[in-house]
Formats: sequence, C-alpha cells, structure tokens
Amino acid sequence: MSGRPLRSRSWAVASVVVAAGHLAALYWPRITVEGPVAWTDKLVHPLLFLVPMLVWSRWWGRWQPVAAVLAAHAVVSEVVQHGLLPHRSGDPWDSVADLLGVGVGILAAVVLRRAGRSAASRPQGAVTSSTNRW
Repeated sequence: MSGRPLRSRSWAVASVVVAAGHLAALYWPRITVEGPVAWTDKLVHPLLFLVPMLVWSRWWGRWQPVAAVLAAHAVVSEVVQHGLLPHRSGDPWDSVADLLGVGVGILAAVVLRRAGRSAASRPQGAVTSSTNRW
C-alpha cells in the first residue's frame, strides 16, 4: 500500500472528528465558555474556524471552497443560535471572530502548502545552505 491512500484516509478521519467538534460547539443546546477573562468566548471562536480550515483544506487539497463554506457558516451559525436554539444567543461579534479564524486559517493553509511544495521540489538528500551554516 502506498503512503498516499493512508494519508488521505487519516485526513478524512481527522476531518470527520473536526466536523463533529465544530458542529457540537456551535449547535449544542447549552454551552458556557468560562475563562480567566470575560472575552474568553471570543478567543474560542477563531479556533472553531481555524482548525477546520486547516484540516479540511489539507484533506480536500484546496482552501478556496473550504473558506467559502466556513465564511458562510460563520454567519449562519449565529443566526441559527439566535433564532432556533432557545438557550443560546447569536452575537455578531462571534461571527467576526469566526471570520478572523477563517482568515488566519487561509494564511496558514497557503504557507503550509507552499512549504510542502518547496520541500517536494528539492532532491532527496540535498543539503540546503540553511542547514549547512558551519
């Protein structure tokens, strides 16, 4: 068995786990986020969108469709929380924090993809100048 199918399967499993956590955190009937500061919730929201952005774009191989889905979901999730979940409240600032997570995730996905391409283009066993400074 080659390494590619195993890696794809691993990313698929990771994607399902991340999706379950993402959806549970956003749609569980009651969630209280407490932390050392009053705005801890605003720190959690970017992570709820950054992690899926990285994992799903790695699995799908493209970040653009993932970013579009997550950006739409950032707004929709707050509308659903406000209108359909009685013990939750929608907050426009949560959507802003979610979109920040998507944006940081895009940057990270692009950087990681470029780093992977750069490493793949080097011949195996090649010594780069940065590793041979002494």
